[in-house]
Amino acid sequence: MTKQFFVYIASNKVNTVLYTGVTNNLTRRMYEHKNKLIQGFTSKYNVNKLLYYEIFPTPREAIAAEKKIKAGSRERKIGLIESMNPEHKDLSEEL
Repeated sequence: MTKQFFVYIASNKVNTVLYTGVTNNLTRRMYEHKNKLIQGFTSKYNVNKLLYYEIFPTPREAIAAEKKIKAGSRERKIGLIESMNPEHKDLSEEL
């Protein structure tokens, strides 16, 4: 099986917080967010809704993409989200 690495943007129910992360298992990571299994920013701000993701073949490419997204403005992040998910649906339900 080919390894995949994901960069994702998640939010809370009312889309006021945007969190950008990287993982090698997006289904597991969203489960962790939804169940607050990892203490910190995402559990404090109820980040549990997957709005955007990209798939990369190597961790290096995924981390580079994550850094680029994090360095961008909120407007740029919203633009990325709307390019894939204009209704801001929770994409984790489709994983």
